[in-house]
Amino acid sequence: MGDGTTVSNLPEEILLNVFSAVSDTRTRNSLSLVCRSFFRLERKTRISLTLRGNARDLHLIPTSFTHVTHLDLSFLSPWGHALFCSSATTTFDPRLLALRLRDAFPRVTSLAVYARDPATLQLLLLSPWPELSSVKLVRWHQRPPTSPAGSDFAVLFSQCRSLASLDLSSFYHWPEDLPPVLAANPDTAASLRRLNLLTTSFTEGFKSHEIESITASCPNLEHFLVACTFDPRYIGFVGDDTLVAIPSNCPKLKLLHLADTSSFSNRREDEGFGGEDGRVSRATLVTLFSGLPLLEELVLDVCKNVRDSSVALEVLGSKCPNLRVLKLGQFQGICLALGSKLDGVALCHGLQSLSVGNCADLDDMGLIEIARGCSRLVRFELQGCKLVTEQGLRTMACLLRRTMIDVKVSGCANLDTAATLRALEPIRDRIERLHVDCVWNGLKESDGLGHGFLNFDLNGLDEVDGGGELMDYFGGGECENTSKRKRQRCKYEMGVHDSFLESNDNGLYGKCWDRLRYLSLWIKVGDLLTPLPVAGLEDCPNLEEILIKVEGDSRGQPKPAEREFGLSILACYPQLLKMQLDCGDTKGYALTAPSGQMDLSLWERFFLNGIGSLSLNELHYWPPQDEDVNQRSVSLPAAGLLQECYTLRKLFIHGTAHEHFMNFFLKTPNLRDVQLREDYYPAPENDMSTEMRVASCSRFEDALNRRRICD
Repeated sequence: MGDGTTVSNLPEEILLNVFSAVSDTRTRNSLSLVCRSFFRLERKTRISLTLRGNARDLHLIPTSFTHVTHLDLSFLSPWGHALFCSSATTTFDPRLLALRLRDAFPRVTSLAVYARDPATLQLLLLSPWPELSSVKLVRWHQRPPTSPAGSDFAVLFSQCRSLASLDLSSFYHWPEDLPPVLAANPDTAASLRRLNLLTTSFTEGFKSHEIESITASCPNLEHFLVACTFDPRYIGFVGDDTLVAIPSNCPKLKLLHLADTSSFSNRREDEGFGGEDGRVSRATLVTLFSGLPLLEELVLDVCKNVRDSSVALEVLGSKCPNLRVLKLGQFQGICLALGSKLDGVALCHGLQSLSVGNCADLDDMGLIEIARGCSRLVRFELQGCKLVTEQGLRTMACLLRRTMIDVKVSGCANLDTAATLRALEPIRDRIERLHVDCVWNGLKESDGLGHGFLNFDLNGLDEVDGGGELMDYFGGGECENTSKRKRQRCKYEMGVHDSFLESNDNGLYGKCWDRLRYLSLWIKVGDLLTPLPVAGLEDCPNLEEILIKVEGDSRGQPKPAEREFGLSILACYPQLLKMQLDCGDTKGYALTAPSGQMDLSLWERFFLNGIGSLSLNELHYWPPQDEDVNQRSVSLPAAGLLQECYTLRKLFIHGTAHEHFMNFFLKTPNLRDVQLREDYYPAPENDMSTEMRVASCSRFEDALNRRRICD
């Protein structure tokens, strides 16, 4: 601009739109430092803010974010302690601090807070925000034994009359506490539109009569998520009566999640047809679906067999035309695929996300029917379906090449890592999010992907004598008695299709996952990560985030032959900045292990060896645990290896640590944000002399904040 005009000369209305489109926090912070005008515009468009730092410094809260509407206080340090606890605020009156917080953010409509005891909400809502409509409560510690039933919610419902959304998914409480409070505050309950009760710390969840009471008290609910039990052996299990009552009490529901509490654990085996049946009949499902015509998202994770569901799912497709997201757990017969006519879930034509778990009779033909009928699928999850093979998943990927960008395949007996990646070849240049299980099955470095896939024509219908080409390819010997049915003839040709793949010079197909941004992996404890590139994921130029979940019992496991788990092989991903290493479901010996076995400190050394070779910006780490002593703590080898990640800016440890171990992290030059979060149940009370306590966290954070960061 030769006339000296700069971007700051643009009209304020345009600049406000530009600033509103910037979501990255560091970018916004940089913008606010350009000039006074940019500072004012940035603050005016900042509507979401997460406060960090120590709760004792609440008197230092910023006062320039007056336009913030979404305020998150759940990550204040020391994490898990009461927001206005006396030990953290020895100088200032907690009531004055609560009022100052209210005055600093006068426009708050959405609030998240760690409510260790009822006093936190009582102080925070002394002068409630007039437009507060959404609240998320967080607590992983046990409820204080001195608190009366319902005290956690009484203040909230009495002070926030216009409450429209309540999220208790991360709030440990007793299920019987909530229904009486809702009944005692009918006006607030009637104003609720969203209620999330998917609390993962529950063992049995909400009982049937409690769910009926909640839905009766909240007739205007549009989003309802609840943890329950469908097991008929338990008192208060969810059955036909409860499912019929839900649409009767809440006919405006657009989102409904009913999840059995056993689905929160990572079950790797399903019982299939041999498992017990839930008390959910086909007629009840038809009534449920017919009574919720506005439904857009439905999750029914029953964890007990629901048989002959095809007809009910056809009703779902016809009665709920706006349905976009569907998750079914242990539903049998969801797609019969007996002929060319679509049936079952394949008739839900508007679906954009489908998750199928532990469906014992879903096979390759069923997948093809689903792909034909649900042609708009963007996201697909397949878990514990033992009859599905590489050919069926590959054909589905071909049919949904134009839309599908998010895939999860887990616990399928015929789909190990290499087979899954081969099946996804038709969409590997489009896929953005992927989950696979690291099941190598003797994979060797010389193994390659290069198998052809199915090229087909689905335009014609014809009478087929015998099994037909389609059934012959998928082993259709068992379907010889269906020779007179109409069937869609598919012409298969083994080879390479130019519109899908290009072969390289050695005859193998290109293995570049151009758009893959997020990768999730499950791996059994004791296995190595090193075969991952050989399986087909060696070329992911844009991979930014990875989640690795290590699961299993290390007790009794032989000492690994290799020195390291294999994190160093992730250095082949040049854009990898964020990692979640979740060993929280790895069990072992926290103290002395029996002769010939390794304790958890040696397992942590095995898992974390090589992490220093990665250029990570953010790391979430869940240490392995010893359930017998309820210990999930960072060991000395782990602290030393984590310190070697010199590029880290953010480190979140989901467990405990000794103070002198935490001081190792002060040697990481760019580290700005470190926090201990015991966000698992039951969270430790931090009363052990060797664990991090309030004073320990404060000393470490003071030392961290005293360092000079170059940028």
